[in-house]
Amino acid sequence: MPIIKTENLTYTYSQGTPFEKTAVDNINIEIESGEFVGIIGHTGSGKSTLIQHLNGLLKPTSGKVYIDGQDIWESKEITKAARFKVGLVFQYPEYQIFEETVYKDIAFGPKNMGLSDDEIDKRIKETARIVGLGEDLLNKSPFELSGGQKRRVAIAGVMAMEPQVLILDEPTAGLDPKGRDRILDQIKLYHEEKKRTVLLVSHSMEDVAKYSTKILVMNKAKVFCYDEPPMVFRRAEEISQMGLAVPQITKVFNALKEKGFNIAEDVYTVDYAKRKFLQYISARKEKS
Repeated sequence: MPIIKTENLTYTYSQGTPFEKTAVDNINIEIESGEFVGIIGHTGSGKSTLIQHLNGLLKPTSGKVYIDGQDIWESKEITKAARFKVGLVFQYPEYQIFEETVYKDIAFGPKNMGLSDDEIDKRIKETARIVGLGEDLLNKSPFELSGGQKRRVAIAGVMAMEPQVLILDEPTAGLDPKGRDRILDQIKLYHEEKKRTVLLVSHSMEDVAKYSTKILVMNKAKVFCYDEPPMVFRRAEEISQMGLAVPQITKVFNALKEKGFNIAEDVYTVDYAKRKFLQYISARKEKS
């Protein structure tokens, strides 16, 4: 049974007014437990609207959302439970930090769940480790920290609630390349250690290609495709026509193909490209 399922999910802003706009249109997807799903699409494609339906922040105009097999709008109790099952980290989450210490800020969510002090303490220390925050920082004010550290505090606060699904909306926005890579590596570590479902919304096809087990491409409020990375990047030309930048390594191999070197159609990371290239060279040697 999928952890997330949508049936004919549609959402229209300002319905019945001259400003009416359908932001997600008849979305049908199933996401299995434990997947790391990259969600990508141009601005206005419906990515952010879609993820806000997955923990009940938005109610569908029509259609249904199921989390762990339950229609999240079946009752108020189920809607509330869905918001604990699905943790959502917005862009620039550090702006939502407000407690006087890092420890208390990470503890805020678990405390609202009614957990014991011992369990809260355990979760704080574990998530701080995963996001790379030393215990020496836990008693500091979060406002003494760097921008990247504040971002990690905010993400740790959602991780500490141990949701079945963790959704991050552009978690690296505004960070330098080093800070971006560090955040993404820590999210991947969380995914590997906790075996939880992770949805990563990003504008970077490079990041999505590197970390995801599956990729959901949104275009004009609809799902263009949802598949494993090799299958998605076989459609690189169509993706480029949408205004999305495919990874540089994909462009290189497509250029090689145009020159007669048909090595592979689904290259999306440097490591994958290396394997495909070595296979190609080996096959050429055997023929000669």
